[in-house]
Amino acid sequence: MNEITTFKKGGIHPPDSKIFTKNKEIRNANIPSIAYIPMHQHMGKPAECIVEKGDIIREEMLLGKATGFFSANIHSPIPGKVVDIKEIYLPSGMKSNAVIIELAGEFDRAGKSSSKKSWENLSPKELIDKISDMGIVGLGGATFPTHIKYTLKEGFRLEYFIINGVECEPYLTADHRLMLEKTEEILEGIQIVKKILGPENIIIGIEENKPDAIDTMQRLIADKKYDIEVVPLKTKYPQGDEKQLLQSIINREVPSGGLPLDIGSVVSNVGTIFAIYEAIVYEKPLIERIVTVSGSLVKNPGNFKVKIGTKISELIEECDGFHEFPAKIIAGGPMMGFAIHDVDTPVIKGMSGIIALSKKEIGSSQDTSCIQCGRCLRACPLGLSPTVLFKLIEHNRFEEAKENGLFDCKECGCCGYVCPARLPLIQGMKLGKIMSKKLAKKE
Repeated sequence: MNEITTFKKGGIHPPDSKIFTKNKEIRNANIPSIAYIPMHQHMGKPAECIVEKGDIIREEMLLGKATGFFSANIHSPIPGKVVDIKEIYLPSGMKSNAVIIELAGEFDRAGKSSSKKSWENLSPKELIDKISDMGIVGLGGATFPTHIKYTLKEGFRLEYFIINGVECEPYLTADHRLMLEKTEEILEGIQIVKKILGPENIIIGIEENKPDAIDTMQRLIADKKYDIEVVPLKTKYPQGDEKQLLQSIINREVPSGGLPLDIGSVVSNVGTIFAIYEAIVYEKPLIERIVTVSGSLVKNPGNFKVKIGTKISELIEECDGFHEFPAKIIAGGPMMGFAIHDVDTPVIKGMSGIIALSKKEIGSSQDTSCIQCGRCLRACPLGLSPTVLFKLIEHNRFEEAKENGLFDCKECGCCGYVCPARLPLIQGMKLGKIMSKKLAKKE
């Protein structure tokens, strides 16, 4: 195995808690009888709803059309009838219009064999257009529309294409299982992206706590003689953040306010690569994803291939429910996910996990005043001063917070995790960003 590497600044080592599901193979979740399909499942503008109440819908039919360049298409995961179009809450607390579809009729794809399409003769533009048509977004959590990320300026020299197989959040094992069970498909997906981007180097980063995934990838790459390097990474949070990942793998730092392109790189999650494979090889839009359902209170945790729009409550039922009702249910990972209060919230494109935590696991306690211990400074992987930013935001000094790097904060949660005073540091950062944007808009 190669030398283990990691990023330089900060980071934490929370218990990975992956034992619940890391050996659980992906299984198909039940098809929902009613699907709730939000029009805002991506970074950028919400898709424009192009169906009406009463419309008959086919599987994979376009429901929401991307509005402008920075948006993504939305498709139906099931056939049926539109019974309502209404505003619902997303896991983040944001509102979105959603198309409510009642299952009816025959599936065009599910349960049927599909023939593979040849893609080798397609141009990079044709491949990008197909990715755009299929509504592919980043499945690592950011949901950045993939066709935008892959549209490079003419003549741009891309040195590195980095595939993120880190999955550093505790409990989550969806990407781990994908790398084990869909290795060949992921590697073909990488070849598709290679044709689009023309990178000089292709590297897959995987944390060392997934030795089976590292070994499986390396063996198949060697068998197929692909020019791809697998780099084992130290188990350290937030290793999977693209800025930290680039530091770990190529020892380059993305400038403040910049993008990986500024250092000649593009980063994509393995789940995104698999979605690209299905989009190009089978012309399948992004209508389902792998979701980990885990936590000590879940009776039968597992990894599921889930139709977008399935209610979280239905997935919990598939796991035989809870041993006892959890103190907190999180959509996503426990570090960067969102606590939800309504288990009828639907699974969306960016949801990688559903984590049920007990009061003991949360470790909740009353917050106190900052004791100036400096732990948050040492933990911040970006070298920010979370306690200074928090105080500036508390006193409505948003412009000063911005000057001190507020918008560089990735809200990874390292500072809050180590804070002995239990200060709501991340909530403060989120509020500060919202207020800064509102003030800027007002001005």
